[in-house]
Amino acid sequence: MDIKNNILETIGNTPMIRLNKITRDLPCPVVAKVDYFNPGNSIKDRMAVKMIEVAEKEGKLKPGGTIIEGTSGNTGMGLALAACVKGYKCIFATTDKQSKEKSDILKAVGAEVIVCPTNVEPEDPRSYYSVAKRLAKEIPNSFYCNQYDNLANRQAHYETTGPEIWKQTGGKITHLVCTAGTGGTVTGTAMYLKEKNPAIQIWAIDVFGSLLTKYYNTGEIDMNEVHPYVSEGFGEDFVPENYDMSVIDLFEKVTDKAGAIMARRLAKEEGLFCGYSAGSCLQGLMQLKSRLKKEDLVVCIFHDHGSRYVAKIYNDQWMMERGFLDVKTFRDIMNARGISPLVTLSPDHTVGEAVDRMKELHIENIPVFKDGIPAGAVSEGGLFNFMLVHGADIRSKKIQEVLESPYPQVEFDTPVERISSLITKENGAVLAKDDSGNFHIVTKYDVLQSFTQKG
Repeated sequence: MDIKNNILETIGNTPMIRLNKITRDLPCPVVAKVDYFNPGNSIKDRMAVKMIEVAEKEGKLKPGGTIIEGTSGNTGMGLALAACVKGYKCIFATTDKQSKEKSDILKAVGAEVIVCPTNVEPEDPRSYYSVAKRLAKEIPNSFYCNQYDNLANRQAHYETTGPEIWKQTGGKITHLVCTAGTGGTVTGTAMYLKEKNPAIQIWAIDVFGSLLTKYYNTGEIDMNEVHPYVSEGFGEDFVPENYDMSVIDLFEKVTDKAGAIMARRLAKEEGLFCGYSAGSCLQGLMQLKSRLKKEDLVVCIFHDHGSRYVAKIYNDQWMMERGFLDVKTFRDIMNARGISPLVTLSPDHTVGEAVDRMKELHIENIPVFKDGIPAGAVSEGGLFNFMLVHGADIRSKKIQEVLESPYPQVEFDTPVERISSLITKENGAVLAKDDSGNFHIVTKYDVLQSFTQKG
């Protein structure tokens, strides 16, 4: 029988998946090492367990102890899984820029999570680095993992990720592309691959706001390079000890926007629902595509799963608020059409009055309000169907007698694509309130216009 003794035995041996659409114009094949297939949905499971195993072997972590770490979420998940199996407690310090889903998941597996401010120096006592270090000193029988400077991090990838990639590509890999954060994945994997073939190119992908690229190019730690960024899981404001820059051949920076958009493309075009760093990794490769040749074989490492970013890069509102998503919205339709007072009826109006209003204004849908609240609707199609069933003499009937369901309500910045999915054969319009609290209507005709108009 093939039965695992515990969840930790399922870590590693993740699949290699070829990209087919986004990279179709590249001269060579591009494959992804998709590490969200690990049980904690992240490549960090590998090094989390390794750090614990090394700490146990060295006597730094004893039975009943507490694991403490500063984490963006993924390392914490790997550590929490190991703690569940091995009987440890966990306390994690994270930053307020990390998605809420990450903290919620950590709590779900039994960890205590302390949220710290992002925009402070690493040495600031409020930073998540400092908080984790302080807790390790204050709590008896605790172990501070310190994934940034703990060389068991890169050792895990030297022992597992590198050999897996070499085997899965039959030794034909020519380029490894990987986002750079703690340095463990890119360095450990590179160390193994360079031993097998020194000609393999290692391309590290960084983010604007991180100092790693300039440090790689100049050897200088320039804090002027550091500024806030929203990309998660990579980039640093210091240089972790896990780095061995000699095994890296190039650093490339990617913007927050480009990485987020590419992650969404991976989900829609390749069926790979990945995290922020995967989008940035592939975007970095696309920026470097002129360096590739027909005989190359590129491996991109996709670190984690998109479920941890549902409220961020996979949320249209979040993307639009940051200018990452250029889409038409309810607001855009209003601005293009011209904002005018909403035409409404009350339940006490007659069908005749409704028909006259439709004819006069050349409209098909009228919302019905009672005491300032949407109570239903009347439409040209709905009245026609009612007449077919009940006879032609309906002009004197009250709207209350022919009332249709209220139109769906959405936010004023809802994308047109979402609006169009709410408009059906039975429902011809959608309502939304503007910033002043006034209702407006968008009909199927408005949506059609938005998709077909020039410009």
